[in-house]
Amino acid sequence: MAYSDTARAYYDGELKTISSAGLFKHERYIHAPQGAEIEVEFPEGSPPRKVINMCANNYLGLSSHAEVVAAAHGGLGARGYGMSSVRFICGTQDIHRELENRLTAFLGTEDTMLFSSCFDANGGVFEALLNDQDAVISDRLVHASIIDGLRLCKARREIFEHSDMAQLEEVLRRHADQRFRMIVTDGVFSMDGDLARLDAIVALAERYDARVVVDDSHAAGVGGKTGRGTHEQCGVVGKIDIITTTLGKALGGASGGCVSGRRELVAMCRQRARPYLFSNTLAPVVVSGTLAVMDLVTRSTALRDKLEANTRFWRKGLTDAGFDLKPGDSPIVPVMLYNARLSQDVSRDLFDEGVYAVGFFYPVVPKAQARIRTQLSAAHDPHHLEQALQAFIKVGQKHGILGLKQDEIIARFGE
Repeated sequence: MAYSDTARAYYDGELKTISSAGLFKHERYIHAPQGAEIEVEFPEGSPPRKVINMCANNYLGLSSHAEVVAAAHGGLGARGYGMSSVRFICGTQDIHRELENRLTAFLGTEDTMLFSSCFDANGGVFEALLNDQDAVISDRLVHASIIDGLRLCKARREIFEHSDMAQLEEVLRRHADQRFRMIVTDGVFSMDGDLARLDAIVALAERYDARVVVDDSHAAGVGGKTGRGTHEQCGVVGKIDIITTTLGKALGGASGGCVSGRRELVAMCRQRARPYLFSNTLAPVVVSGTLAVMDLVTRSTALRDKLEANTRFWRKGLTDAGFDLKPGDSPIVPVMLYNARLSQDVSRDLFDEGVYAVGFFYPVVPKAQARIRTQLSAAHDPHHLEQALQAFIKVGQKHGILGLKQDEIIARFGE
């Protein structure tokens, strides 16, 4: 047969190597809607148990919000289940353009186009806008979808060290003879939770006539006083040329993404972005639910304000207990463990204590940078966070890591 015993043995051996190193990624089955508490089956085949969820991107708690669910039901009845087409053939409904207009107004841009995901948005935008006469310069820690999207375009690719503005300026100066220069960064970096220095990046872009692209997936709906995102938080609304973001995190948590920005750049993406041209339209039920999300996030900042208070409480509690945290003030709070197997052991013990928080390790993060990435939500109430904090302290004491910093943890557990 075509799939030989040799091939089977090779891949089976690779999987066993991953497992023996304690690096195998297990999926957990959730038997409930997304929320602050969820019912999780783990290990597979065991009865589901209720745990506090500390690792979802459900920042505003809207994934199962009653108004969003009701709007999705209404959209299902009024517009159907799916479009069975791409946008430019017969896949565009009036509600698609309505949502694009709502996102444009919310983000403070000129135009917006929807994608099936932000991964697809990042996969399409660079190839559509750049060619071999251009240079694209990205932060070293940009999301995997940006890296994949950049591989598809013919522009000369450069990387600057994370948030290193001096190096970014040097690269911009070196590529002054290119037709266009494009700077690419995350708004909030998903693994560390820190913010891009968008004010400094915009200043350099203006000095060297460069475009700025920001993936704001972890800040749309959350960042800034009204939740517009990192560009609001950094005081550069209207100065970002392209924003890509997702509807799968704070903005409802379902699926979908968008490219939003300068009118001409968005129009070029409509004409040339391959994931847009050759993928089915975002389902009407998702569009309808997201329109309700836009009502909620523009009506009041109450959910965003609660998220901010929860983040302050959680970060202070973990710091006072002696955990080693990545600095920042976003709702992403990484608890640094540095050892891959330790991150898995801590995650397992937390689950036993009723807290669901996944360990991250290479290749998701660099080697010797393993962590538990905790994420806050407006759905968390004080009793959730108090209970989760006590579980973290108990597990931290069990492993003897409270009060230890990187060198001490690595000396005890290795890399």
